[in-house]
Amino acid sequence: MIRPLRIGLVGSGFMGRSHALAWRIAPLVFELPVRPEIVVLADRTEELAAQAARQLAIPRATGDWRDVVRDPEVDLVDITTPNALHKEIALAAIEAGKAVYCEKPLAPSAADARELTEAAERMGLSTFVGFNYLRNPMTRLARELVASGEVGEVWNFRGIHAEDYMSDPGVPWSWRLDPAGGAGAVADLGSHIIAMARFIVGPIDELVADVDTVVTERAITRGGAPVRPVEVDDEARALVRFANGATGTIEASWVATGRKMYLAFELTGSKGSILLNMERMNELRLFVKGQKAGREGYVEIPAGPDHVDYAAFLPAPAHQLGFNEIKAIEVKDIAMAMGGGPAFRPDFREAYEIQRVVDAILLSARERRWVSIDEID
Repeated sequence: MIRPLRIGLVGSGFMGRSHALAWRIAPLVFELPVRPEIVVLADRTEELAAQAARQLAIPRATGDWRDVVRDPEVDLVDITTPNALHKEIALAAIEAGKAVYCEKPLAPSAADARELTEAAERMGLSTFVGFNYLRNPMTRLARELVASGEVGEVWNFRGIHAEDYMSDPGVPWSWRLDPAGGAGAVADLGSHIIAMARFIVGPIDELVADVDTVVTERAITRGGAPVRPVEVDDEARALVRFANGATGTIEASWVATGRKMYLAFELTGSKGSILLNMERMNELRLFVKGQKAGREGYVEIPAGPDHVDYAAFLPAPAHQLGFNEIKAIEVKDIAMAMGGGPAFRPDFREAYEIQRVVDAILLSARERRWVSIDEID
């Protein structure tokens, strides 16, 4: 008999609902070694938690996340709260001996992420961090194309994650702007493209960077007063050097007017190049040298059942997976790891390495110099 994997979900906003859907979808389309069950949901108040639990068919609700951490029926604590709360909840869960699945970024700083990582490793606990775009079958294809040598030696990686949800100066001050939760766009969005760069190319050795705050103050409520100063970045840019000798750029912005989900990269190699843009996440463009004269150009490859994990959802190519399906693939991999299967990445250790790059960007911008990632503890 398949044993249950009992999950305590903390947070029922955008990502909390996505996680709830993913845990329901995964066992319907994949054969799992454990049976995921969300047994309790926590939110800011009893009322919010109860309402969300009814909508999501979760049997129990609480207005205190500590109830989830202490619950003997919970095997895994799933954290989807604002960033500033990640460390406190994750550390409490670790101390309670629970596995932890946390949305990115793991913690406000590399030092905080290292503390969580070392605490979990001392306890021998499984940890998982939600960089779900790494689970896109097209992302996995890009990694395969690089690892197999089909595009040759990697020379350059140009990566960006740009959205526009903070481009309106009238958007009020919110938890995203709280410096207690860490940096701004470079952490919230930049962590995704840093994770992508490390996944596709490998570790980053050094960088030089600049950050900007475009909207310097925001009202507490839309159109209201008083206002609060904005103390985190709206945009970040970095020149990077990878450990394997490749170079590149990393950009992040949450004020990129018109962009909704522009997590994209162009990778140039000695034999070819790859283009992938999550606004069209079911398409990868590939160029390989050696084509006939007059026939040279990129080939568009649509996602299909020949790519990893796609066939579990659809039997036909180009019928398209979406955000929640990608999240379901992520929790499938978590369930496999919890059932004794392959280790899950990114875990807390990898999330710490990603946060080191975020902190290096901030240090470089502050001191206006090249920074080695080894300078960040």
